[in-house]
Amino acid sequence: MKLSRPARRAHLVVHVAASACWLGLTLGLLALGITATTTGSAVVVEASVRAMKTFADWLLLPLAFLTLLSGLVLSLGTHWGLARHRWVYTKFWLTLATVTATVLALRPAVGSAAAAVSAGEALPDAGDVLFGPIVSLTAYLFMTAISVLKPWGPTRRGQRIRTTLRKRVDAGAAGRTA
Repeated sequence: MKLSRPARRAHLVVHVAASACWLGLTLGLLALGITATTTGSAVVVEASVRAMKTFADWLLLPLAFLTLLSGLVLSLGTHWGLARHRWVYTKFWLTLATVTATVLALRPAVGSAAAAVSAGEALPDAGDVLFGPIVSLTAYLFMTAISVLKPWGPTRRGQRIRTTLRKRVDAGAAGRTA
């Protein structure tokens, strides 16, 4: 089922906005993580890690799921398809992987760092507040690049669909000229 033009445009705006917010939020988390790991002030460490936890608890998952859902709707409701073009397929799997990593690694790491710092302990491991945002930011920038460049061409399935459609168009054109 194809989306109407207004619906496609609305979903595209939602997808781009959610993706940009997710990327920006991750950049902010990275800035807070760098601040927490490079400062000598326990107060600044605690404030940075608590801010990271607040953002992770309230914004990360809604933006992640909105990006995933809006991307699925766009891929299934437009000519791009989910498995017709390698760049779309790659974005889907990377988005699914980053959502999973957010749920299973990034949020728990930030939560444990925040609990430790709130209890008066030192930041347990710099990797807890840096690794997740670095990996996520790298993935989001890569996905942004392939969204713009649309590299690699169609998948095998996409090639089969394209060939089938061309045969139908050619057969229809031959029938009209006869």
